[in-house]
Amino acid sequence: MKDWKELIADLLAKEVPEITKEEILALIETPQDSKLGDYAFPCFRLAKVLRKAPPMIAAGIAEKINASGAEELALFDKIECVNAYVNFFLSRGAYAAEVIGEAVQSGKEFGRSDLGQGKTVIVEYSSPNIAKPFHIGHIRSTVIGNSIYKIYDALGYNVIRINHLGDYGTQFGKMIVAFRRWGSEEDVKREPIKSLLSYYVKFHEEAEKDPALEDEARATFTKLENGEPEEQRLWQWFREESLKEFTRVYDMLGITFDSYAGESFYSDKMGRVLDIMKDKGILEESQGAQIVDLSAYDMAPALITKSDGSTLYITRDIAAALYRKENYNFDKNIYVVASQQNLHFQQWFKVVELMGFDWSKECVHIPFGLVSLEEGTMSTRHGRVVFLEDVLKRAVEKTREIIIEKNVNTDNIDVTAKQVGIGAVVFQELSAARIKDYVFSWNKVLNFDGETGPYVQYTHARAASVLRKAGFDAAAEKQNGTLLSGADFSKVTGDSAMELIRLIYKYPAVVKEAGEKYEPSVITRHIVDMAQCFNKFYHDEHIIVEDEAEKKAKLLLTYAAKETIASGLGLLGIEAPERM
Repeated sequence: MKDWKELIADLLAKEVPEITKEEILALIETPQDSKLGDYAFPCFRLAKVLRKAPPMIAAGIAEKINASGAEELALFDKIECVNAYVNFFLSRGAYAAEVIGEAVQSGKEFGRSDLGQGKTVIVEYSSPNIAKPFHIGHIRSTVIGNSIYKIYDALGYNVIRINHLGDYGTQFGKMIVAFRRWGSEEDVKREPIKSLLSYYVKFHEEAEKDPALEDEARATFTKLENGEPEEQRLWQWFREESLKEFTRVYDMLGITFDSYAGESFYSDKMGRVLDIMKDKGILEESQGAQIVDLSAYDMAPALITKSDGSTLYITRDIAAALYRKENYNFDKNIYVVASQQNLHFQQWFKVVELMGFDWSKECVHIPFGLVSLEEGTMSTRHGRVVFLEDVLKRAVEKTREIIIEKNVNTDNIDVTAKQVGIGAVVFQELSAARIKDYVFSWNKVLNFDGETGPYVQYTHARAASVLRKAGFDAAAEKQNGTLLSGADFSKVTGDSAMELIRLIYKYPAVVKEAGEKYEPSVITRHIVDMAQCFNKFYHDEHIIVEDEAEKKAKLLLTYAAKETIASGLGLLGIEAPERM
């Protein structure tokens, strides 16, 4: 597709030799009001160089370009001076033909690129704790990480998806002690997570009365680390039962992983980490524990091993990073973890650097805000959680009720209810900047009005309905080589059509921006804008008209909008129903 800014910069560079083409490109703007053109070049910077008033400079540049006779002028309706700006108005027909043609020919590949060809990116996300609830708080890492994976995949990277399960640590000592004292195998087999959660809550209630339980739990975890058979058996059982429940939720969300290697996977790889630290002379003893002093970097010391010799999250994260670099040779290692852990990541990234590994700069922490409940902060210890599976099921049930109540046109009520209900939950999670905290509200999740996932999905289905009604079959026409034939793109140049075409044109750049910023909400906002623009075009224009050339152009624009919206939804991990 033509790079219109690049084309304009080439025209300007011939008439403005005083600054470089790169500088010109940086100055070119997109006016908020399309009545002022599609692009504008401000001349304020040239005032000092040319010793003229900016409006005079702008008038001179516009005159020279218009008199140049350049063949590119055919791509513009007009180029004129407006105060201190040279404003460029694209030829709407040429622009429409270029953008729509590229979008419909690319189809589902539109917006994808080979930017990351030959590079490997690891995305670590979700990472729930074994034997604890998969609650609404986990949805943030899960869906943000899944979207970042999809965005990087669309940008041509080889992406490895890792679910770094929290399947190790002192909490398993607590869980084993609690199970032995108050648990039963029958309860765990019937309701694994809810039963294990009740034991965990009971442990903390009893430990407040009897602190010796904490010592028993630490001793039990040490046995687990040392490979005691019974502790290993219970731990493995808790892990397997938990994964069954987690997998059910992942299936509902359509999420899969390439690796479930959690903390336990690195339990035999910590010795090497400690040896490297010792060789580099960065490991120090402090009150029986081993630390890396980070005071020179304005950080608290990194605790590497406790006084009893047991390891911590930080040690296991360093071992995991070493393993990943050696086994995947990543170009980027992305961690989608809550902002609460900012210091943790700053510390261990610095420790890896001090260990002599310059690839530490390739490790990136992507923080996000926290979810709280209307009645307060979630707490696993106190059993105050909202199970994610319950949220998803309730959203699907609510959607099913709406479909029946409104007699929505659908091939399969259950399939559509799942697509829309789960899409609504995911879309809400990804609609605001990831760093923002928010309060979970059932009313908000299940409100389908306004700028929501169901609204965008409905717009996609509306476009699909128009194409069906017109008998437009893009796949068949593409196969026959007639996809673009017979269309008069000068007939899709009204204001609402052009605004939609501009958003389609911007979509590949939006995908790139979302990847650069690790920010799915960039895509969410764009497809909401597209949905609004398509609905305005749908209301402003008759699409299925008698003039065949006009109808073909409008159907191609409808198809391009539909496929772009579907692509954007896909990058968020949301399905795009054909009927709604």
